[in-house]
Amino acid sequence: MTMNAEKLVAAAVAAAKNAYAPYSNFHVGAALLLDNGDVVTGANFENASYGMTLCAETVAIAKANSDGQMRRIVAIAVAGGPKADDGGTTLGAEAITPCGRCRQVIKEVADEVAIDLPVYCAKQGGHDTHLLSELLPYGFGPASLK
Repeated sequence: MTMNAEKLVAAAVAAAKNAYAPYSNFHVGAALLLDNGDVVTGANFENASYGMTLCAETVAIAKANSDGQMRRIVAIAVAGGPKADDGGTTLGAEAITPCGRCRQVIKEVADEVAIDLPVYCAKQGGHDTHLLSELLPYGFGPASLK
């Protein structure tokens, strides 16, 4: 791994420019760091049927999985906020964190790779760092089905 957290967060911020968010104008980008240093990004994709909306983290994870790379994920960054003039994200003073659904999707990945994934959450001037276990204590995962 040659990428630090700041560069991964920057990749998430850049990914937010690709958000399709005509209803909320809240652009979110996610960046996944793979164990070989590669980065996979995703952006939120809204739908007029709001429940069909895809979050940036889910898009990025599904993209990594479809490329056979899901089990290589070692860190996640997320950046979000109102649409900026340049089409990206206006970061707030407080970091956003993955929603509950995304935390559950990230839990599935964490259980597959057998690490407590770090989640970097962008904000003005930096980021907050959390472990998935802090964001989703007592999470439901594959072991819960046994």
